[in-house]
Amino acid sequence: EELSKSIGSDWTISITLAHLALWDQRVISVIESAKKNNKLHAPYYDYQLNDILTPILRAIPAREAARMAITIAEKLDRELEQCSTALLEEMKEVNPRLIDRSIHRNLHLDEIENAVVESPN
Repeated sequence: EELSKSIGSDWTISITLAHLALWDQRVISVIESAKKNNKLHAPYYDYQLNDILTPILRAIPAREAARMAITIAEKLDRELEQCSTALLEEMKEVNPRLIDRSIHRNLHLDEIENAVVESPN
């Protein structure tokens, strides 16, 4: 029930968690591609992608969205720990958010925390 709470937009907590899983999975894909091809390719995706994907994210069952967010975040954290310093530096140059996932995660986790605190039922 808590996962269905609104975070102040048309997104719920579960949509926000699925969104985090999606963007963490993007970074995993960038890392895997860089390792396979020995070259970093981190395509830019416009924030409009969030709007395009919202109906799809909404269709993911709430508990599954939460599970995916945790599982994918853990996988990405392990991947980042195993990256070479050179790859991490290159990724940081392209976009610091690729390696410092706390920038994106904390933004949304704060929104979730505020939604839970504002309506604790």
